[in-house]
Amino acid sequence: MEPITVTADAEEFTCNAYLVVGDATTLVDAGTMPGVDEVIADALDDAGVDGLDRLVVTHQHHDHVGELDAVVDRFDPRVFAYADHPRRDVALEDGDEILVGSEACEVVHTPGHADDHVSLVGEERLYSGDVVVYNDGAFDDGSFGRTDMAGQSRERLIESLHEILDRMPDTREAMFPGHGDVYRAADGPDTVREVIERATERAERREPKYPDE
Repeated sequence: MEPITVTADAEEFTCNAYLVVGDATTLVDAGTMPGVDEVIADALDDAGVDGLDRLVVTHQHHDHVGELDAVVDRFDPRVFAYADHPRRDVALEDGDEILVGSEACEVVHTPGHADDHVSLVGEERLYSGDVVVYNDGAFDDGSFGRTDMAGQSRERLIESLHEILDRMPDTREAMFPGHGDVYRAADGPDTVREVIERATERAERREPKYPDE
């Protein structure tokens, strides 16, 4: 079953939160949309699924975890995160394998945008958080996470992009980023690898991403 963007109708700033139904029904990030737990409940009911097994946090910026408590309080999933969090049940480490829906994904530590950032690399799908996105207003066909705020690093982000490329199989069919549109190779002009390579080249120019940086 295709991941469902449960924050698609948000009116406030939030990340993309993805519900992935399968052997281990998973929410990737919680977002900041009030009432997202109701959207999740409706989606689970439509899919004929009894509950939410796990919640995986790509990183703990507020737009990714603002509604985490509400989701955990309602569904009691196991919470997986790289960095410590009061609601964390399982500590993720680079190289771990985790089931996202019915797809086994490798956990890749991808700092630069955030020290605790992880990406989830499966045979078919990449859940990239904020380290790489398809479109974000700065670039419309391959962009990288911002690195102009305190604690962020363009150099570490570039290393993380190369790490994803090194560990990503060529079978990648779709990229599910933390912001902007989902990119599916079947619907676009490029492979997912080509999108990430373009984002990497742009990051390596080391130019400001936004005019006010």
